[in-house]
Amino acid sequence: MTIMQNIPKVDRVLEWPAVSAALTRYPRPLVLKAVRTVLDGLRLEACEGALAEIPPAEVIAEHVLRELVLLSTSRLKRVVNGTGVVIHTNLGRSLLAAPVQQALTDVAFSYSNLEFDLEQGERGSRYAHVEKLLCELTGAEAALVVNNNAAAVLLALSALAAGKEVIVSRGELVEIGGSFRIPDVMRQSGALLREVGTTNRTHPRDYREAVSPDTALLLKVHTSNYAVVGFTAEVTAAELVRIGQESSLPVMADVGSGNLVDLSAIGLGSEPPVQEFVRAGVDVVTFSGDKLLGGPQAGIIVGRKALVAPLKKHPLLRALRVDKMTMAALEGTLRLYRDERQALVEIPTLRMLALSAAELEARGRSLLRRLRRAAPASVTFTVSRGFSQVGGGAFPLVQLPTTLLAVGSGHATPEALEKALRAAPVPVIGRIWRDALLLDLRTIQDDDVPALIAALRALPAALGAGEADR
Repeated sequence: MTIMQNIPKVDRVLEWPAVSAALTRYPRPLVLKAVRTVLDGLRLEACEGALAEIPPAEVIAEHVLRELVLLSTSRLKRVVNGTGVVIHTNLGRSLLAAPVQQALTDVAFSYSNLEFDLEQGERGSRYAHVEKLLCELTGAEAALVVNNNAAAVLLALSALAAGKEVIVSRGELVEIGGSFRIPDVMRQSGALLREVGTTNRTHPRDYREAVSPDTALLLKVHTSNYAVVGFTAEVTAAELVRIGQESSLPVMADVGSGNLVDLSAIGLGSEPPVQEFVRAGVDVVTFSGDKLLGGPQAGIIVGRKALVAPLKKHPLLRALRVDKMTMAALEGTLRLYRDERQALVEIPTLRMLALSAAELEARGRSLLRRLRRAAPASVTFTVSRGFSQVGGGAFPLVQLPTTLLAVGSGHATPEALEKALRAAPVPVIGRIWRDALLLDLRTIQDDDVPALIAALRALPAALGAGEADR
């Protein structure tokens, strides 16, 4: 009899005591899926000649139970961000402020006045909950919110420039993560791209010479995710507004990260706040809600009432609208900006960016003492200085001084350590640099520490299991 014929049938495995007991805790379809997955794995190994003999029943049952745990565990889960990238796109970008939590709970688990005007007792607009706040904070006449900044740009171009030309500098035809390209979005909107200037130098005359009866809009794109240095020239928002006024053309600015405070107060500069564009006279400004703003994923549009109005009536808006939880999180975040000092303390993104090297060194010493008491002797730690990144396409040249925790264990490679921590119940995500696994303390939250300690305490066993699996 071949190895393939010795692999037990599904019905037989379901009768084994450990698997049969699992049927009382898990839905039968899920147990069936787990059993079939494990048996299919054995068949594949047998076909590839990698299976010398059938594992004992108790081993197969153990694999089935392990598969059940994986199948019943949420795929989207909390992780510990030890990468040092504050606005980490792959790890969910900005963390929401604690005061927003109750508003989210109230709206998510109860009915709400999402589209109901409580004063008039009739249907209202979901955008009304944040429009006044956005106008108050930015100085704009009107505002609108969609599901991300790419959608905001698409909606604005579709409503204001479909079938006509939009003039933009070649040096501002950006691409950001996920292959979002300004020319592609413009093409999708129906607007016609008119490039002016060169990659490194664009002058006011370039825009003036390009204006024609077919021009609908002048567009400025803030190059927040890269920098052109050396022999350069760029047209400022204020200059572009003057050109627009000369030609009776509206000006739009995609400012990307969209911060609402002067970040030079925390040692960051060169990222103009949204209010600066509004004060310069830009007619429509778009930006993200989940980057430097520190809120939920959203695309925010502020500007002149006459130009925001067509966006509110455009058919695309329904396809791009935000849900009640986004609206609640955004409103709660924006309210914190009424007091800039409160925003810098309460909003996690701003708070992490503001951490000084001295504060991080003190945090490193404190964490090191806790880890050495709680973690096994076989796990070693060393602390060193390094640099964090802002992330999210903001401040690409800025390096934030930080404290790094290097983790070691026996002869385990950094890659094995990284994999083991990534497989923890609360995964710990670090970075490998110069043949060491590093955890950056800037992005590790206070309430992450228990999960981090638990993952490090289990590290020797996890490494041993990895060796056994191989």
